[in-house]
Amino acid sequence: IADTPGHEQYTRNMATGASTCQLAVILIDARYGMQTQTRRHSFIASLLGIKHIIVAINKMDLMDFSEQVFNDIRKAYSEFARELEIEDIHFVPMSALNGDNVVNRSENMSWYQGSTMMELLENIEIGKDANTEDARFPVQYVNRPNLNFRGYCGTLSAGILKPGDEITVLPSGRESKVKALVTYDGELDHAVPGESITVTLQDEVDVSRGDMIVHRDHQPHVSSRFKAMVVWMTEQPLVANKQFNIKVGVSDSTGVMTQIDHQIDVNTLAHNVVTELKLNEIGLCEFSLNKPVVFDAYKRNRTTGAFIIIDRLTNVTIGAGMITEAISGITNDTATSTDITAFEVELNALIRKHFPHWDAKDISDLLK
Repeated sequence: IADTPGHEQYTRNMATGASTCQLAVILIDARYGMQTQTRRHSFIASLLGIKHIIVAINKMDLMDFSEQVFNDIRKAYSEFARELEIEDIHFVPMSALNGDNVVNRSENMSWYQGSTMMELLENIEIGKDANTEDARFPVQYVNRPNLNFRGYCGTLSAGILKPGDEITVLPSGRESKVKALVTYDGELDHAVPGESITVTLQDEVDVSRGDMIVHRDHQPHVSSRFKAMVVWMTEQPLVANKQFNIKVGVSDSTGVMTQIDHQIDVNTLAHNVVTELKLNEIGLCEFSLNKPVVFDAYKRNRTTGAFIIIDRLTNVTIGAGMITEAISGITNDTATSTDITAFEVELNALIRKHFPHWDAKDISDLLK
């Protein structure tokens, strides 16, 4: 359970808390109705892929338990939520002070026939949210205790994996079949998302930490360039073409943000043209890495579509990103294309050094 403050300077806290949650409770004061922070938190919850929202309209005792007040707030929130991609919204009128509609149904609001807060928390179905179609197994560790055993350890982030499944190891593209799924308690006949397992393969293929094992017929993107929504988390603003360490899943690389498509006003959802992202700001950015990485769009898989940006000097996490799409143009199927991307990063740095008056668009146009 994460409890995050509503103030704008805590946007990064809200994003961090929401990144591992399946459900958000948006708390509204019945006296004031929809506030700026209501919109901000709802947008961030939507951005972070939370599909279930409980809108808790609290302090109804101070509004004489008015049904009209509840209906007005519900209508205002529903109209705002149409702009967001939230699939499941529940409204509950409450007085936390006296316990009205918290655990037990309120006698003061007999007009409300819905579930109490506790009933909603206990019964909202989140099990179907997991992606069971696309098998995604990021390799965290290669287990080689002796000459007779080679296993690949990690947590299955999506899909169902079974012995006999035809798989591809990315980014290399080598193919094999699953031989066994090993755990401390014995072998499994199948694994589901969230399970920590050791996978053994039928063939001796080269698999390293940072690789991903996927089903042969459901493959993710393999690219060194992508667009992503970024939440910036440090005082020093995010600017184009500065080198960072970037961690996508369990894969480490270096790279640059090449341009900011737009910054999003989290209060109004307006798109603003900017050249940098400041602390707690969110924007759609383009990235170029020094090597191809394996990823899905964040909306399809919250684990393989997320990444963090790390300062190369301090090793502090300074940004979090949700990948929206791969950028076409330069592919990463061969060593040559990887070299091109690495060259691109170096050229970026040289241009910035010798032509500081050029903006990100000029550099991007030249590279294209």
